[in-house]
Amino acid sequence: MSILTLFVIIPVLMLLGLWAARNLNQVRGVMVVGASMLLALSVYLTIAFIQMRQVISAEEAPMLFTASHTWFKPLNIAYAVGVDGISVVMLLLSSIIVFTGTFASWKLKPLTKEYFLWFTLLSTGVYGFFISIDLFTMFMFYEVALIPMYLLIGVWGSGKKEYAAMKLTLMLMGGSALLIIGILGIYFFNGANTMNVLEIAANHAIPVAIQKILFPLVFIGFGVLGALFPFHTWSPDGHASAPTAVSMLHAGVLMKLGGYGCFRVAMYLLPEAAQELSWIFIILTTISVVYGAFSACVQTDLKYINAYSSVSHCGLVLFALLMMTKVSCTGAILQMLSHGLMTALFFALIGMIYGRTHTRDIRELSGLMKIMPFLSVGYVIAGLANLGLPGFSGFIAEMTIFVGSFGAETAVGSPDVMRRVATVIACVSIVITAVYILRVVGKILYGKVENKHFESLTDATWDERVAVCCLIFCVAALGLAPMWASNVITDAVEPILSVVTHVNP
Repeated sequence: MSILTLFVIIPVLMLLGLWAARNLNQVRGVMVVGASMLLALSVYLTIAFIQMRQVISAEEAPMLFTASHTWFKPLNIAYAVGVDGISVVMLLLSSIIVFTGTFASWKLKPLTKEYFLWFTLLSTGVYGFFISIDLFTMFMFYEVALIPMYLLIGVWGSGKKEYAAMKLTLMLMGGSALLIIGILGIYFFNGANTMNVLEIAANHAIPVAIQKILFPLVFIGFGVLGALFPFHTWSPDGHASAPTAVSMLHAGVLMKLGGYGCFRVAMYLLPEAAQELSWIFIILTTISVVYGAFSACVQTDLKYINAYSSVSHCGLVLFALLMMTKVSCTGAILQMLSHGLMTALFFALIGMIYGRTHTRDIRELSGLMKIMPFLSVGYVIAGLANLGLPGFSGFIAEMTIFVGSFGAETAVGSPDVMRRVATVIACVSIVITAVYILRVVGKILYGKVENKHFESLTDATWDERVAVCCLIFCVAALGLAPMWASNVITDAVEPILSVVTHVNP
């Protein structure tokens, strides 16, 4: 059995443990033990992967720890797993968010047991998606990750939770419908009678005319989850209505399935169409980046501000991938990792502030630094990381993206003017991000405490401090020592780009 299968087995055992739990302490115990095991396993996998990469290059074996078992022979569906550098860092990110999300939900009521059951099922789908290299298995885990969102928001959410849950489900199911058509098209036209991603890419037999039909289906199908304009409208409502830990997992990990799928499936398996049609999606992603940032500026709800910020930052991921340079694609994966940590920290802090003040309206908040200094300092750190302050993960990711994107060239080696113009426009988002972050920090944390009822509020409890400190440590660690992640990601990006661009990257 491959070590990767443990990423599915452990959550399944957690589900059984939660089902058998008879009181709140047992539920919490199962979650802490399971989340800790997953975090330890992902750290071990990362170290083992880096050590193996020193012996086996990406050219020799693009995927490591592979295993394959046939599930359904007539359609050549197999439980096929394997990881490269991109998958490894995504598994590490997922484990960190699940671990911290467990502590962020420590006091969640009512129906705590049922909440953690659905939360664990969602994380099972996420882990399974990132380890799969069979298209159908990948799609199956993708659906497992999406379905629990409806109940997690509809039952445990706040505000217009039923509307948000239904809107999110309908739009993501619409994206899934496009995806299944695209995946079946790839299977029937690849000429290799396989659903294995590596074998399809190696065979490279899908006609260009067919690729031009399938590429928009697959890219938009995954892009809906990655907040691709104009299919992003579910995201702010979903984020705003979701409970704290679900917002953390949703924005921190689930949206990364979109960028991962666009790169691993749409661009890797349909390279000619990706080259010819990329300009359309570059325009859409540029709009996502700037529109999301401007929209965040005019919001008054803390969660909506962070939700539109996520639209902008996730738009940067797709934007950089479509530039198809080694540096930009490395930056895109770093942005997925960085944004996952930053936005999880933001949503955790917003949830903790809301739990005390019972409002997320920035017009009703002020002087929180005097009342809850730990949470306020955490919010300042999250804001500085989000606007790209050097020393935090956001700076490393965004600088890599913009440098790589501006260096994009045409097929004959000359600068690509269209991509350079798009990069300059996208850079505007840096300034806009600074505006709305500093505006919110100044408004809610400083000045006089206008609501006298806030003066009796308490600061973070021990479980909340665990979650916040873990995320701050990760954001700072990635910003101060990014080379290990950058090297691992670059080694994984090169084999994919060599197929997409047909030249050595």
